[in-house]
Amino acid sequence: MKFGTSGLRGLVTDLEGRASSLYTQAFGRHLLETGAAQPGDAVLVGRDFRPSSPGIAATCIGALRRAGLSPIDCGAVPTPALALYGTQMNAASLMITGSHIPADRNGIKFYRPDGEIDKQDEMRITAIAAELDRGQIDTTPGEAPDRSAEAEALFLARNAAMLPAGALAGLKVGVYQHSTVARDLMVRVLEGYGADAVPLGRSEDFIPVDTEAVSAETIELLKGWAREHGLDAIVSADGDGDRPLVSDETGEPLRGDLLGLIAAKFLKAQVVVTPVTSNSGIEAAGRFEVVRTKVGSPFVIAGMLAALETGKTGVMGFEANGGLLTASPFDTGSGTLSPLPTRDSFLPVLATLALAVREKKPLSQIAAGFRLPFAAADRLENFPVETSAALMAHLRQSDGNLAAFLAPISTVGAKSDIDGLRVTLEDRRIVHFRPSGNAPEMRCYVEAGTEDEAKSLLHEGLGLIRAWAAKVER
Repeated sequence: MKFGTSGLRGLVTDLEGRASSLYTQAFGRHLLETGAAQPGDAVLVGRDFRPSSPGIAATCIGALRRAGLSPIDCGAVPTPALALYGTQMNAASLMITGSHIPADRNGIKFYRPDGEIDKQDEMRITAIAAELDRGQIDTTPGEAPDRSAEAEALFLARNAAMLPAGALAGLKVGVYQHSTVARDLMVRVLEGYGADAVPLGRSEDFIPVDTEAVSAETIELLKGWAREHGLDAIVSADGDGDRPLVSDETGEPLRGDLLGLIAAKFLKAQVVVTPVTSNSGIEAAGRFEVVRTKVGSPFVIAGMLAALETGKTGVMGFEANGGLLTASPFDTGSGTLSPLPTRDSFLPVLATLALAVREKKPLSQIAAGFRLPFAAADRLENFPVETSAALMAHLRQSDGNLAAFLAPISTVGAKSDIDGLRVTLEDRRIVHFRPSGNAPEMRCYVEAGTEDEAKSLLHEGLGLIRAWAAKVER
């Protein structure tokens, strides 16, 4: 088991039983050692709809109780709702979820009472787990009081304060429900603002929906529903409800970093923290300071905290997947949003739909109006971690290796090594190679002047990765 860009991830067969109990006990001891919790304090436990999540949650509940803490069961709930409830209760929490990755994998996200754990916490939890792993580990599952209704009610109240009453009246919005824990709450929130919400594609089987690299099959579904129902938009989220998906009136998904940019303008942000993978046009698109980080919410949170420490206000962040984080209170005109420094899918969805109503334009026109470089991203799944590490080492070894690798596409102009290798070509196109931080996947991000150029560059970039891997394997 290891920590990735957001939480502990691994195969279900590796996480069930001993590993989930081990890391939960290590988390509990870390809370007590640092004073983030006292013996007997409440710790919240939430989960997504993966078949393995209820069992892992029960194991974690048992481990928390044996650690001298008082677990509370929040049921199947969006991660931002769990984090918000923990903030209100001043309680630590953990979320059983693998986010967007397939159901044969799962994970645990850990939260201190003040928000997500950071990289230093991860290192200490890992060290404690290694120490505990030398002895016997009790994996007996446990039960806890159910507070899922309270967690949902608090999250609904937060979302009811974002827009004026009736702000989405007149919009017909599809809600792709699949197996996200946000599916019912999203319908309730939209209907609360007067939208005609149309539930679509509900599934009792877990469907891994990646909002950052939307699959061709998912796009085909969205386009079909948009035509069939005459929708103004379709919205959804990933498995644990912290990454948004918004398509325009044709079913074409909007990029997550565009949703983050729209939300930044909605909030009138002063400082925006976002990973290097977000669109390069963000700096010129708003009147705010932009801070670039590595990929992963812990790095975005660290960037936001650094801004707060220098006295900045109006601080928020977002990832290229659209998940939005707030470090400052924000006045929306309808209420004050308290800080929620963990990814949230609801705020960017509401900000985007509200903009469509305010400008009286279809979302396709609104997206085009931002004039961002065309961007695309995809991943090679089941790509061995060892192979991706070897590729990145080869490309970093010398400028000659990188130049030779990219020679079939273009000439290297400049490069950034903040997270993976982001290369600006001499013709100003961008190609970025980055191994996933929590799955055996190799990701490629590109930017170009037109949509067709971006798609072509993405195809070429992925092709270079495949060809190199095939050559190494021979």
